[in-house]
Formats: sequence, C-alpha cells, structure tokens
Amino acid sequence: MPDYETLYHWMVNAAEDALSALESGNVWDAKRLLVDAERRAEDAVLSAGDQARA
Repeated sequence: MPDYETLYHWMVNAAEDALSALESGNVWDAKRLLVDAERRAEDAVLSAGDQARA
C-alpha cells in the first residue's frame, strides 16, 4: 500500500514551490515542478501496487 502521507507531502511541497516560481514569473519552472511531483507520486503508487502483487 502506498504511503499516502508521503505522497501528500510531495504534492504539497511541489505546489508551494510552483507558487513561488509563479510569483517570480517562472511559469515553465512551476509546470516542471508540478509534473515532476505528479510523476514521482504515480511511480510510487505503481511500485507499491507491484510489491503488493508479488
């Protein structure tokens, strides 16, 4: 089972960093931060699912 608390922290931290980037006018950095966090969380969920089936 995925550690949803950790996933939540990853996403919230990415959102906060993205907001800071937007405040500085760095739209592409903000997008990259959010996409990277989403991929990291998705990978963690998929890995946890693979381990549960093993």
